[in-house]
Amino acid sequence: MTDFETITVPDHLCGYPGVAFGGYVAGVLAGRAAAKTVRVDFRRPVPTGTPVLLTGTADGGAELTSGELPLAAATPAELRTDVAGVPDAPSWAAASAAAQAYRAAPPDGSTDCFGCGLDRTPATGLGQHCGLVPGREDMVATAWTPAPELVGSEGLLPPELVWGSLDCPGNAAGRLLGGRPAGAVTAALTARLLRPVPVGEGLVTYSWLLGSEGRKYTVGTALATAAGDLCAFAEALWVQPRQAV
Repeated sequence: MTDFETITVPDHLCGYPGVAFGGYVAGVLAGRAAAKTVRVDFRRPVPTGTPVLLTGTADGGAELTSGELPLAAATPAELRTDVAGVPDAPSWAAASAAAQAYRAAPPDGSTDCFGCGLDRTPATGLGQHCGLVPGREDMVATAWTPAPELVGSEGLLPPELVWGSLDCPGNAAGRLLGGRPAGAVTAALTARLLRPVPVGEGLVTYSWLLGSEGRKYTVGTALATAAGDLCAFAEALWVQPRQAV
């Protein structure tokens, strides 16, 4: 990439109102980083509809800034879990049942999020409606099919949307598995994309808890095809704002 460029996150790509969807921001930054596995740390909310500066860094990463304020930074990283350590994906039927259960009784505090908003259509959101997996006490999951409107080059889901699919499931894991309140935010997301993700075919996203301490908790998240082939996986650090405790 050039030394710097200005980008503006469109208003519809939001997480909380006026705040850019973290998974998408992470994917944009990761696309500028020279590594297969990338960690993105969020320093401040990235606004939608407002130009921000995207700059390459000397360590092969990238950062977003607004004036003198750092917003988010991507750096080459390693995951604590390798591919062999990622749990097998639940079946399409089990993930579908989990998603239906979530939509029937969503936890309080839902927002119009591009990743998990309940009022989004397949053309305007990622449908990450992760509910408890039947017969499993340690996993949340959803079954979803990206719409043609989300297609990138060569009929594939753009990498920044693959990153996006690995974000919101961590919130669901915290809420449904860890009993966390609404309002948590992604503090860091580390991911590795393994294979192209087709649009128009069924996918399963799932998440599980890795650890918890005070206002912070960590999760694992993975994206697989309906047949169970792993497409991407991630680890995320989530933090509850102090007023949410």
